[in-house]
Amino acid sequence: MYQRRDFYRHARYVHGWLSAFAFITLLFFSVTGLLLNHPEWFEPATTEETTKLILPESLLKSIKQTENPSDTILNFVRQQHNLVGRYQSSEVMDNEVMIRLESPAGATDIFVTTDTGETEITQKPASTVSMLNDLHRGKNSGLGWSWLIDISAIIYIVLSLAGYILFLSIKTRLVTHLVLTAVSLAMIILLIWSAV
Repeated sequence: MYQRRDFYRHARYVHGWLSAFAFITLLFFSVTGLLLNHPEWFEPATTEETTKLILPESLLKSIKQTENPSDTILNFVRQQHNLVGRYQSSEVMDNEVMIRLESPAGATDIFVTTDTGETEITQKPASTVSMLNDLHRGKNSGLGWSWLIDISAIIYIVLSLAGYILFLSIKTRLVTHLVLTAVSLAMIILLIWSAV
């Protein structure tokens, strides 16, 4: 008897302790999930800014001696401009270097002709809604944000299980709660089946 009471008391403690953090993150992921599900509610971000510059001769010489000069180019361009995004990929073909930066804040493409040093920087900042959607999906958001998503998911699981234990602990309504569980499960399976 006491063990059962202790079990339910601990379930209440876990449920209570995790609720504050879970409330904030659940609210964020619920709102951004709604926005993600209805992209037609907002106009997409269409602003794009292109800048051109010429790389100095000294830099061009060092680039020509390097197999993949992307880091050298990127460091120089970052000193000249505030760039949107983190390094995503690069490609070197003959006398051209292409560098792609991405983050929830937007994207930057850098095209360099290593013969002449001509550099074109195209930046596309994200709209607030698309930034929130990328954060929701964890797209190009970095390791810290990825950890937040994983930790939030684990807390939701623990919180849900603790809440469900408390839900089933009310003996006078146990049959009703089990019926509600079965109906909810059946509805979700039916919706999954209809979606795929």
